[in-house]
Amino acid sequence: MDMHVSWSGPHAWPRFESANGLSPLPSHSGVYLLSFEHQDGNILYAAGLTGRPFRERFVEHTREYMASRYTILDPIEARNGVRSEVWHGWGEARKPERRAEWETRRVELQGAARQQLAEFRVFVADVQPKRVQERLEAAIMNRLYCDGAPLPDRGMFRAPRLEGEEPISIRNTCTSKLYGLPEQLWI
Repeated sequence: MDMHVSWSGPHAWPRFESANGLSPLPSHSGVYLLSFEHQDGNILYAAGLTGRPFRERFVEHTREYMASRYTILDPIEARNGVRSEVWHGWGEARKPERRAEWETRRVELQGAARQQLAEFRVFVADVQPKRVQERLEAAIMNRLYCDGAPLPDRGMFRAPRLEGEEPISIRNTCTSKLYGLPEQLWI
């Protein structure tokens, strides 16, 4: 089976449209890519999916950033393809000593999180059904990991193609250059 995936963007993170002059997220659901401006395009940080409108999902992501649960990067370093953590989130952020550090640095870290959200360049694709979304997200993240991409967080849950599922050839197109997104993927 062959499938064409057209990525639209860059879009702004919700509530940061006026800060960076980018268009708002479309109202549909699907697969999304988080990136930073880099050289003559954008460098990928993460892929995700949602069955709800993008804006609803990104409101949840914003809450997670503002509550210390996601890793916060220095966006200036990220634009240069360098992963420099301002705050390490995920399971580490739930430890009591890390919670205490977050509370001490809350204003600084929430400011850093807002800066990262403003710097994100979001690309989206209307991909359905959910199982294809899962396979595409997994294939993109696996490719970033295998290629040694510098920015992505490690250890995210992925749901790649299972034995017995028909392979799908994905042809990715985008009007912007996306470092880390191959033109063709098998999912």
